[in-house]
Amino acid sequence: MFKILVVDDEAKIREVIRTYAEFEGHSVFEASDGLEAIEMCKEQDFDVIVMDVMMPRLDGFSSYKEIKKNKEIPVLMLSARGEEYDKLFGFEIGIDDYVVKPFSPKELMARLNVIVKRHQKTVENEILEFEGLSIDLDGRVVFVDGAKVDMTPKEYDLLVFLATNENIALSRDKLLNKVWGYDFYGDDRTVDTHIKMLRNSIKQYRKFIVTVRGIGYKFDTRG
Repeated sequence: MFKILVVDDEAKIREVIRTYAEFEGHSVFEASDGLEAIEMCKEQDFDVIVMDVMMPRLDGFSSYKEIKKNKEIPVLMLSARGEEYDKLFGFEIGIDDYVVKPFSPKELMARLNVIVKRHQKTVENEILEFEGLSIDLDGRVVFVDGAKVDMTPKEYDLLVFLATNENIALSRDKLLNKVWGYDFYGDDRTVDTHIKMLRNSIKQYRKFIVTVRGIGYKFDTRG
């Protein structure tokens, strides 16, 4: 069971999420706007945040970026808007998931379970090394020639999945399913955008991420 912070200016939305979350045995805390959420995160830790994008005083994206300065807490964004730009912007700043209102509370809880399990899962003392590219699975940290790389959680998860399936051609659909943890309702550009970000993050070792025409991508160190 885990600790959830629900941030939404609509009391009914907070109530619905609380009802379903508490039924599954989770602890739920509420904030009615982004500034309140930031203060709560300074005072205590949460396993996951459910945050609305459009809120008074401070929007969800800005609130999350502020929280992220001090703590690494996974977040699922809620929005009444389903524009692709909003989703891609959210993923670029490091959110874990994006759900458009109205939503299914059961599906929302399933997604939260996936997010928390993914963040809690570690492999003790295991480090993957490919020339000067090093992936610390326990610490969820990546190094390029000894220098720590600043990347989003999704970039990291994508890199680990590619690297642990070395030399296997992976379709975009499979990457969406395995990295995002469910049947993602989006298009191939979501994967392509994250691949582009990941390649930029790992610099010269972008050579390992090979485009497989008509299929998707693979992590190939054979040169």
